[in-house]
Amino acid sequence: MTPATPEFSIVLPARNEAAALQGLLPVLRERFPRAQIVVVNDGSTDDTSAVCARHGVEEVRHHYSVGNGGAVKSGARAARGPVIVFMDADGQHDPADIPRLLARIDQGFDMAVGARGDGSQASVGRSLANRVYNRLATYMTGQRIDDLTSGFRAVRAERFREFLFLLPNGFSYPTSITMAFFRAGYGVAYEPIVAARRIGRSHIRPLRDGARFLLIIFKLATLYAPLKLFAPMAGLGFLAGAGNYLYTYTHSGRFTNATTVLLTTSVLVFLMGLISEQITTLLYAAASRDRRRTDGL
Repeated sequence: MTPATPEFSIVLPARNEAAALQGLLPVLRERFPRAQIVVVNDGSTDDTSAVCARHGVEEVRHHYSVGNGGAVKSGARAARGPVIVFMDADGQHDPADIPRLLARIDQGFDMAVGARGDGSQASVGRSLANRVYNRLATYMTGQRIDDLTSGFRAVRAERFREFLFLLPNGFSYPTSITMAFFRAGYGVAYEPIVAARRIGRSHIRPLRDGARFLLIIFKLATLYAPLKLFAPMAGLGFLAGAGNYLYTYTHSGRFTNATTVLLTTSVLVFLMGLISEQITTLLYAAASRDRRRTDGL
């Protein structure tokens, strides 16, 4: 017998979050009785499974920790609703904000992101890092991005599943899916929220994971808008080569090997960006064709 289609699905990636889930799950059950609630137990060693059973929610269990992004992907595959709400299982996100995210989907957006404001409980270092990420991503996409790394978002399920192959298994899935949606031309909205202080200890390590976030941004830049990354680098190389030539020609009347290397490198970097841009265009064109074929158009 096929289970009835829920109004929407709520997916909570969880690794040792039993204490927070104990208070969160009954609230979700009471507020959204027609929603499917899926807890993805990412190799927890606490009482997460018992808490899920006690509150009658679905559990997808990983035998070992795959990572937050891997848990999100498992939850997306298990979700049966037309819209999926992803939220942290650590108590940071307020279930009362879910209707506002769903309202944005009803307005025609494909993804609605809960954007954390200044009142959210985050360290100074993490807040500063998020601002840097937002600025970089805004430059890459040409669209204003208010919160690149927020894990609280509602998405159209069929749109989200198109990009599962792009999502890493670590903590940077929000970065990947946001930039992928913009590249595909899907509508993304931001809804202001206040995130509370998490219950328990965070699994994110600012220095290690901050460096990974930056690396992911630049990786995605080569997939999203390669010329926006390669063109400035090529321009800097060209200016350095031209400056070196003017200096050496003025002082010794020579065209040096350093000038040759700098100018040649700048041209090669620009050509790499141009080729990457064409590959990116072909990749998304193929994805678009596959989507139309799936939709029967």
